[in-house]
Amino acid sequence: MLKNRTAIVTGSTSGIGLGIARALAADGANIMLNGFGNAAAIEAVKKEIAGLGATVDYHPADMTKPDQIADLIGATRTRFGAIDILVNNAGIQHVALIEDFPVERWDAIIAINLSSAFHTMKHALPLMKARNWGRVINIASAHGLVASAQKSAYVAAKHGIIGLTKAAALETAATGVTVNAICPGWVLTPLVQKQIDARAAEKGLAPDAAKRELLGEKQPSMEFVTPEQLGALAVFLCSDAAAQVRGASYVVDGGWTAQ
Repeated sequence: MLKNRTAIVTGSTSGIGLGIARALAADGANIMLNGFGNAAAIEAVKKEIAGLGATVDYHPADMTKPDQIADLIGATRTRFGAIDILVNNAGIQHVALIEDFPVERWDAIIAINLSSAFHTMKHALPLMKARNWGRVINIASAHGLVASAQKSAYVAAKHGIIGLTKAAALETAATGVTVNAICPGWVLTPLVQKQIDARAAEKGLAPDAAKRELLGEKQPSMEFVTPEQLGALAVFLCSDAAAQVRGASYVVDGGWTAQ
C-alpha cells in the first residue's frame, strides 16, 4: 500500500518509533530513521529495516535544534525526492515535583516532545500540500488526555501535541493531507523500563513485581501496549481508508483513560 512513499520517523532507533518504522517499511515505505544510539546500533537498525524490503537512511538531527530539524527535512527530500509521511515520535521524560523540576529538563522535554513536532510540520506540510497527499502522525500519550503527578513537563507537552494536531488538521482539512495523533498507554520501551527500574530500586521490588505495580496503577488490561500494535495503527492512518480521519486522537491504552 505504501510502496514509493517516504516516511520520516523521529526517535526511531528504539521503542515505539522503531516499531512504527518497521510497520511502515513492511508495507512498502522508504524510511528515514532518526534518534539516539551508537554507530553500530544504528547500523543494525538500518540493516533490519532494509531487510523488510525498504530503502532506508538515517539522519542524526538533535530534535531540540530547529536548524538540525530543517536539515532532516531537507536531507530526506534530497535523498528520496519527497516526504509523504511524518511521524513525530521523539520524546524524553523526567519525573519530579514541580518545585524540584530542573528548569533545563523542563526546557528539553518541551523542545523534544512538543516543539520539534511544530518544526518538522512547518517544513514538511508545504511539501505535502504541494503534492496534495500526506500523513502526519503525532505520538502523544494517555498523558495527553489525563495527568499524573511528578510528570508536569511530559503531561504539558503531550496535551500540547494533541492541540497542535487539531490545529494542523483544521489547516489541512481541504487538502489531501491528514494530521492525527496516537495516544499510547504504557509501552515497554527503554523510557518506561527506566521508570520500572527506578520503582524497583526505590521500593525493593523484583522487576516483575515493579511492572505489575506500574500497570496496576493505570492500565486495567494489565498488559503493555506493543510497538507492533502502534505500528499497525500508523499503517491504517496512512491508508486511503483513513482519508477522512482528521484531528483524531486514537487511544491505545488498555483502558487507562476509560476510568
